[in-house]
Amino acid sequence: MKHGKKYQEAAKLVDRATMYDTAEAISLVKKTATAKFDETVEVHIRTGCDGRHAEQQIRGAVVLPNGTGKTVRVLVFAKGDKVSEAEAAGADHVGGEELIPKIQNEGWLDFDVVVATPDMMGVVGRLGKVLGPKGLMPNPKAGTVTMDVAKAISDIKAGKIEYRLDKANIIHVPVGKTSFEEAKLQENFDALMEAIVKAKPSALKGQYLRSITLATTMGPGVKVNVAKY
Repeated sequence: MKHGKKYQEAAKLVDRATMYDTAEAISLVKKTATAKFDETVEVHIRTGCDGRHAEQQIRGAVVLPNGTGKTVRVLVFAKGDKVSEAEAAGADHVGGEELIPKIQNEGWLDFDVVVATPDMMGVVGRLGKVLGPKGLMPNPKAGTVTMDVAKAISDIKAGKIEYRLDKANIIHVPVGKTSFEEAKLQENFDALMEAIVKAKPSALKGQYLRSITLATTMGPGVKVNVAKY
């Protein structure tokens, strides 16, 4: 893949053979952000898990203390008094059955997170083929299938992110924006790593965290020393 001049200049600041400590890595990531927009700072964690085995799956959520810097649009599937509860808590869209054809047939996807009350999962299940591949299916482990829709919405709006293994057993998550102060990125990174370390599957033999890389949307990757984790 060919990279532009800005990327190549930024990449010169990073020693690819070095495992940086977190503070240094965060500082470097901010320096290497060259895009005209406020880039997202992402963490990519390569694990020793084998996600094909259910007992080695990792999936959960964590609230980043300083948020993600992104406005998150929440869709809630609910009925009865849960509809007004969701609306009062700041949900962007609330509905039930009537949203199925809109999503299935019209391709409406103006939302980033889907929350559902347990009694609506039968309805939401019909959208599995659309929401599943996009990682939007509500899930009890991520706290998005719940009767406490108000708490779910406020957590998500406050900066709750979901983490899970992809097909290559890597976890990709945002931890903020390049405009964040280094201390705030550090706090978010620490909160994420604490949750990831706790989520280590007991069935896993061998090394859990193989590599941690910090990068901005358009910038080069900076390797973080995994030894402390």
